[in-house]
Amino acid sequence: MDSIEASGLVKTFPPHGGGQIVTAVAGIDLAVREGEIFGFLGPNGAGKSTTVRILTTLTKPTAGSARVAGFDVVREAQKVRSTIGVALQDAGLDGRATGRELLMLQARLYGLSGSEPARRAANLLELVGLADAADRRIHTYSGGMKRRLDLASALVHGPRILFLDEPTAGLDPASRRAVWDEVRRLNKDDGITVFLTTQYLEEADELARRVAIIDAGTIVAQGTPAQLKGSIGSDVVTVVVPARAVRKAEKAAGVLKGLKEIKIYEHSLTLFISNGSAAVADVVRLMDDAKVKVESVTVASPSLDDVFLRATGHRIEGTSTPNGEVA
Repeated sequence: MDSIEASGLVKTFPPHGGGQIVTAVAGIDLAVREGEIFGFLGPNGAGKSTTVRILTTLTKPTAGSARVAGFDVVREAQKVRSTIGVALQDAGLDGRATGRELLMLQARLYGLSGSEPARRAANLLELVGLADAADRRIHTYSGGMKRRLDLASALVHGPRILFLDEPTAGLDPASRRAVWDEVRRLNKDDGITVFLTTQYLEEADELARRVAIIDAGTIVAQGTPAQLKGSIGSDVVTVVVPARAVRKAEKAAGVLKGLKEIKIYEHSLTLFISNGSAAVADVVRLMDDAKVKVESVTVASPSLDDVFLRATGHRIEGTSTPNGEVA
């Protein structure tokens, strides 16, 4: 059963100052299964947040249709809202309130009464590891604590589907890991379907059962992380050369045995090639023969960024490295 479905989804915005119509979402199809973590991966400006806003009834599509928990996002918006939890990029947290006060208010807004708001707030604060900070003002919380409180706020009414829009943007590696652990627990223990947008490759790889990669409002690849990386079917050799020598280097590398494809991005060549380790010596020799200075050569198994590069010709901006830094 699909928890989220979208067919031919389009969102355009009117031109500003006589310019052209802006197309944020350009006809995407999605199917998110019940009980899975689904990763929506792409660079800033790719259309991720606009898609989430449509699916969570915050904006109407220009064309196409979408259903969440079986309800149409336009015709049955209120029913959609009753089944979902949403944590957007910019958490709307009142810094003057305490964590406990915020969650109790949220509970009352969802119709909980009597002692239930206090009980629910206490349980959620314990759940996200904020029990010790429950009565501190939110303005004293760290970035990671605020993101976990925002996550708790989205869970007050016991949603079946959770939308997380860039949940770890700007967090340090330790806080990012804490949010990941909580998302996994919610999915595994409570069976909550999670729709996760991210620009961090490691995040999508770690959390998502399946991934859709979006660029310029269009989905360019879908599948499990393993399927997407396996679809490349070769090693990846990255050769960094001076910018002025890129085209010369591309021509020189074109005769390599086992070469499937070359992609140029900035002043590097990405070679999709069989047996990449064995090809390194030949790459260096060919560059030397062509009088091209090699600044560095690396060999790796395919990554989601390589899948993105192959599909779009450029890399994902803001890609996270294994140690959590942003490259």
